[in-house]
Amino acid sequence: MTDQPHVHPVAAQLLDRSHRLGADPRNTNYAGGNTSAKGSAPDPVTGDDVELMWVKGSGGDLGTLTAGGLAALRVDRLRALTGVYPGVAREDEMVAAFDYCLHGKGGAAPSIDTAMHGLVDAPHVDHLHPDSGIALACAADGEKLTAECFGDTVVWVPWRRPGFQLGLDIAAVKEANPRAIGCVLGGHGITAWGATSQECEHNSLHIIRTAEAFLTERGRPEPFGPVLPGYEPLPEDERRARAAALAPLIRGLASTDRRQVGHYTDAGPVLDFLSRAGHPRLAALGTSCPDHFLRTKVRPLVLDLPAGAPLERMKERLAELHADYREEYRAYYERHAAPDSPAMRGADPAIVLVPGVGMFSFGKDKQTARVAGEFYLNAVQVMRGAEAVSSYAPIEEAEKFRIEYWELEEAKLRRMPAPKALATRVALVTGAGSGIGRAIAHRLVAEGACVVVADLDGDSARTVAEELGGADQAVAVTADVTDEEQIRAAFDAAALAFGGVDLVVNNAGISISKPLLETTAGDWDLQHAIMARGSFLVSREAARVMTDQGFGGDIVYIASKNAVFAGPNNIAYSAAKADQAHQVRLLAAELGALSIRVNGVNPDGVVRGSGIFAGGWGAERAAVYGVAEEKLGEFYAQRTLLKREVLPEHVANAVFALTGGDLSHTTGLHIPVDAGVAGAFLR
Repeated sequence: MTDQPHVHPVAAQLLDRSHRLGADPRNTNYAGGNTSAKGSAPDPVTGDDVELMWVKGSGGDLGTLTAGGLAALRVDRLRALTGVYPGVAREDEMVAAFDYCLHGKGGAAPSIDTAMHGLVDAPHVDHLHPDSGIALACAADGEKLTAECFGDTVVWVPWRRPGFQLGLDIAAVKEANPRAIGCVLGGHGITAWGATSQECEHNSLHIIRTAEAFLTERGRPEPFGPVLPGYEPLPEDERRARAAALAPLIRGLASTDRRQVGHYTDAGPVLDFLSRAGHPRLAALGTSCPDHFLRTKVRPLVLDLPAGAPLERMKERLAELHADYREEYRAYYERHAAPDSPAMRGADPAIVLVPGVGMFSFGKDKQTARVAGEFYLNAVQVMRGAEAVSSYAPIEEAEKFRIEYWELEEAKLRRMPAPKALATRVALVTGAGSGIGRAIAHRLVAEGACVVVADLDGDSARTVAEELGGADQAVAVTADVTDEEQIRAAFDAAALAFGGVDLVVNNAGISISKPLLETTAGDWDLQHAIMARGSFLVSREAARVMTDQGFGGDIVYIASKNAVFAGPNNIAYSAAKADQAHQVRLLAAELGALSIRVNGVNPDGVVRGSGIFAGGWGAERAAVYGVAEEKLGEFYAQRTLLKREVLPEHVANAVFALTGGDLSHTTGLHIPVDAGVAGAFLR
């Protein structure tokens, strides 16, 4: 049950109902649909009871709805708007009028569907987007099928764009059909109502489940047609390897107008759809429900090659199809744009379908990309249901354009906060399970990046990924940077999780502190294998991925003050750090033509929170300098010009400074983060 203080009992019932409905994807998609409830509350001015309506506000999600996500409106004022309604041609003006019906301060902005809830004469109303309901709504003979499925208890409402007039239409339908418990909205979804919250929820679920059963019982067994030879799903390992190889290229294509984050899925319904003879025709028709195509664009890009085609041919063909897609999308915009239409937002696809491999979806962040994919999966299920009992007949292209480039949607976009500095950036940080790497991962996520947390200790990597917020912000990979296959697997994981990588931090390392005569060849080899060789291998794989993406990137080396300062008893570590430092210069010179910037950070004396110092390096260095290990950080601070201790967060700050945008014309630079060590000044 909802446990929120100061929530009106009717609003609390609404939240509970919303959570139950939103928890099941069969009922509605993420952030799709809205629910409402009416009840009385005292007017704080007069003390008299007034009828209020609580309704899910614009942009909220039913499954996670809170009291703050509800808009509260006066029902009398809302219904009085019918007297000033200027007609369909100017119905968008009514959204601003809802503000004059609000009760009190706070709460969410009323959505375009507010009229549907307020004008319908029922205490409780649900408007949902279930796949089964939309399948009927998008069937060529949807009105006839709705009558066959429900009789006179659910009424067909022809397609109308969401707005005030649709609210009037549904109110009239309810009044004219006293036995009706709801309606199917052509091309859109369903609406149900009830005298109580329980009755409304029951009616919503009855419509959804009855439609599901109808489609199953009446549907033909292969609604998408027979299997196309060669288009069957590849074996799992093979298709995921192919997806990882294609993802950076596809992300680069989908980012032609603006950088995007990617998401990949090989869900069974998508793979089956792409294996069938009907998929080219159906995909070209596009999605129908407004919630779908607002996130998936009017139609996807579909690779027209069999699953076993050579990888390079797939890449070539995707580039060709992408160019065609952009031309077609521009033509679509120009066919329907009016003089006052918002500017075209970009001509790249949001959904790319590869037979035998799966679906790639894109958005301004991982959640948006993932949700776009979920919506196209909904669309596939809608097409399946419609084709099973009839034929899929989405709304006309002109209507899709009216919604995609609706001024109300444009206003919603303008209200969104400005993106963070690293939004749409995908980072891979080695040695990120502790210390400096962990601090870097935290800073990058805080600045908007998605992060692959790579560490030899998989448990530590998973802990950090969970700290960062889970799969929409970070994923963990176990990676030994001395192993080429494990490095390649880490980048493949990044490609499958986020579409690629465009910011790499070479941070993994160990430290062996011994005098020359005590340093063994094994010490030397291990030190260089992890830091010198490991950084080389990671950078090489990063350059390959960034080249496929085609929009450059950043490689940052966490080197050391010891790369330029000759400290005592430190030959293996310092030589390996010097190797890393020169890799920065070499790669900056080589990769600049690809817009890949390579820079370094030279920390010193990072004791607190450091995995290296905790692993024995601290005790060794303390012995060298003749101080207690617990005083080592203070000792390092006192030998600096600023007399300040260096923490992992300070190194993370330098990484952000190099990658956050202000130093866009800087490459080959090393930034000291040592509180001032004169002997390590760069010359």
